[in-house]
Amino acid sequence: MATNQQCDLEQTVICPICCDVFRDPVSLKCSHSLCDQCLQEYWSTQETLQCPVCRKHCSRDEPTMSLAFTSLCENFQSRKSAPPSSDICPEHDEKLKLFCFEDKQPICVVCFTSKKHKNHQCAPIVEAVEDLKAEVKSEVSRLLQSLKVLNKSKEDYEMLSDTIRDERQSVEKMLRLEFESLHQFLKEEEEARIDALREEEMRECEKTTRKIAKLSDEISNVSTIINIINQEMEMDEITFLRNYSNNHYNPDRYNLPEPDVVSGIDSAKHLSIVNVNLRAKMCELLHKSTMSVTLDPNTSCNKLVLSEDLSSLHFVEQKQEVPDNPERLYVGVLGSHGFSSGVHCWDVEVGDNGHWIIGVVKQSVERKKLLKLDPSSGIWSIRYTNGKYRVGIKSRRELSLPEKPQVIRVQVDYDNGLVTFLDPSKGPVLYTFTEKFTEVLFPYFNTACTVCPLHIS
Repeated sequence: MATNQQCDLEQTVICPICCDVFRDPVSLKCSHSLCDQCLQEYWSTQETLQCPVCRKHCSRDEPTMSLAFTSLCENFQSRKSAPPSSDICPEHDEKLKLFCFEDKQPICVVCFTSKKHKNHQCAPIVEAVEDLKAEVKSEVSRLLQSLKVLNKSKEDYEMLSDTIRDERQSVEKMLRLEFESLHQFLKEEEEARIDALREEEMRECEKTTRKIAKLSDEISNVSTIINIINQEMEMDEITFLRNYSNNHYNPDRYNLPEPDVVSGIDSAKHLSIVNVNLRAKMCELLHKSTMSVTLDPNTSCNKLVLSEDLSSLHFVEQKQEVPDNPERLYVGVLGSHGFSSGVHCWDVEVGDNGHWIIGVVKQSVERKKLLKLDPSSGIWSIRYTNGKYRVGIKSRRELSLPEKPQVIRVQVDYDNGLVTFLDPSKGPVLYTFTEKFTEVLFPYFNTACTVCPLHIS
């Protein structure tokens, strides 16, 4: 109904010439209305003045302006250009009072009674808004929780990025120190080998110089004898024959020496030092460097501080800000390399540390919980606390040691399933675990002592 009324009104206020809402409308005696400008432009093209609609003759005095009609057109134009009201149904021109949950849109009472929304679940807009806002708040709450998790994850990755950079710097520093040591060793060996080579050159050159001087003397003597013989051969025949009869010209008389053989530089000796001795020494240095046990900072719990060279650890009361990455332990720290075969051994300097745990763990050990110190949890260990030594078994067996060890040696024979703890200075075995290993093992370390760190030697 409202739409029909609007259409009728629109036909009333539309100029038949420009087909738009009247601008400065005027009326002719024939009752037709037009825009004043449209009418004047139309008459300017005609020989006789007539109505553009009914063709009746007109005069220039006929067009009259109606203020009321002008106001009506202006109101219609403003209503037409204004945006439709948000709380009015565009279809029925009724106020929107209900919300259809199935179509998810506000509707009026007429819409509710129509076939389009028959049997649809609807509710008053006030009630629907209250329910829907509660639903949206719940979603927002979940989003806020997700945002919190994302922010925490972002912070962890940012911290992990910083940790990776610090680890790279630390490892780079260690690598540079290692290679500087190798460079220094090579430089010293190079200088030593070149010095030895030059010393041999000097010795051999001195020998050669002496031999050259001796040979020069012999050459001079022989040359003198030759000159004398040549002169005597110019004497009279009787003198020559007498000298010849007395073996005066016999070469054996002058005992010319045989030249000594000069050996030269013993190249094989010097090169063999490089090819054998030096290479063996390099292998020894490299083997020593690569086989040492270092700590993995990615596995260290937030109350342990590791040294720059990753060879020692000590306990702090204040938790450190570290990323909660999957590898990180709840307590303790692992060695940087695991093993699944062979025999492995490392020493831990415990000194006066009053609270420590040392051993090995399997790779799949639960990392985010406090470990039970027995093999059923995947850890084979020995610990020292409250002045007592205990091994990690369910019975919590206490060890009676005659002296307090300063160093604990951990020896793992993976293939034979043995984990042995001993005091390397005294020799006795403290305890041996027997197990059948099925996965990778890692060295394990932990301490709760803030005074004396543990050091891997």
